[in-house]
Amino acid sequence: MNIYKAINKQTVCLGQYKIVPIRFEDRYSILEWRNEQMYHLRQKEKISKNEQDNYFNTVVKNLFLEENPPQFLFSYLKNEKCIGYGGLVHINWKKKEAEISFIMQTILEKEQFDFNWSMFLVLIEKIAFIDLNLSKINTYAFDLRPHLYPVLINNGFTEEKRLKHHVEIDSKKTDVLIHSKLNKGFNLRPATIDDEEITYNWATDSVIRKYAFQQNEIKKQEHKNWFLNQLKNEKCVYFILMDNNKQIGSIRFNIEENKTALISYLIDSKHHGKGYGKRILQEAIFCFKRIKKEVESIHGYVMPENIASCKIFEKLNFEKQEQKDSIKYFYQF
Repeated sequence: MNIYKAINKQTVCLGQYKIVPIRFEDRYSILEWRNEQMYHLRQKEKISKNEQDNYFNTVVKNLFLEENPPQFLFSYLKNEKCIGYGGLVHINWKKKEAEISFIMQTILEKEQFDFNWSMFLVLIEKIAFIDLNLSKINTYAFDLRPHLYPVLINNGFTEEKRLKHHVEIDSKKTDVLIHSKLNKGFNLRPATIDDEEITYNWATDSVIRKYAFQQNEIKKQEHKNWFLNQLKNEKCVYFILMDNNKQIGSIRFNIEENKTALISYLIDSKHHGKGYGKRILQEAIFCFKRIKKEVESIHGYVMPENIASCKIFEKLNFEKQEQKDSIKYFYQF
């Protein structure tokens, strides 16, 4: 496998999906997708196999030799099969900014676009914000595919600029949209004894408890004993979600038999409706799998009336199993 000098962790994965430094063996698949999707790319003519070989043998090859290359390109894989490619391009090392580039296998555009676009954004952000410590990432897109933008917004991007009639496509002036995301310190960290009070406040919050399966009164000492036991439990992985150095929510994975784990998460009620639910699950699943490689599946239970949580699990491709008083969501790594 090729290795980028500037990146510590070359492979980033989440379940069946991963990005790896771009592979020479994927060059003709990438060629095919680019030629099929020229309408939304900054590519004016079809690429030949000779041109693609030359590009990989010169431009791409040199990226692995530079300390600060102008771009990092990755193959996007599902179960080791390449289904897309992209990366961080037009890197401004002085400003610590980069543009995200991505295309997927053309056949996936219709039915699985949202999921794969979102998954790639999650994976590439690890490289951009954690490994490279970039300050800002952005996308530059011709205003031809409106389905691009809701996925970006759901992943924390904002519309930064619209360049009116900026390009001409098929003799028609077309806008360019730029969406961006800042590195604000959004991260997960292990829960510590210092989180006892905030977790008690969350556990007793009437808004949060509305969808809790256990409705018994929680006394402070009982919570303290429970919390300390969770921290000591080797079969419990407990994270606190942070944003701008503020505690936003928590998520736990309690490992059970048969190499599976039960998920339990919550978001501070002051931050409901801001997209943190999806983000905490995405981040936590990624981190948990890195820590507990032996776990093969995860699951969580949701009350049917907790529509927001149901939608989050479904957006993240969990399988749904309706039960008597709850819905079980299941994900196989």
